[in-house]
Amino acid sequence: MLTKKNRNKKQEARGKIFIFFLFSFFFSLSANAQCAMCRAALESEGNNNKAAAVNDGIVYLMVIPYLIVGFVGFFIYRMYYKKK
Repeated sequence: MLTKKNRNKKQEARGKIFIFFLFSFFFSLSANAQCAMCRAALESEGNNNKAAAVNDGIVYLMVIPYLIVGFVGFFIYRMYYKKK
């Protein structure tokens, strides 16, 4: 059974996590994730839409492993606190 002190700590931790994700969502920076070779090849063609699409694809592929690690970490965190 959770005591009042433990509940407050758990709510505080959830609040901090929520604030972190809120700030990271609203204050994100744009990234130019192309390698030098890809950028040079795409810019020489003069098709800026194609270069932007490749850049978005690289960023998309970069985000997926971080999401997977985040979900696994969340479930481990949840299992850890369910045992207590």
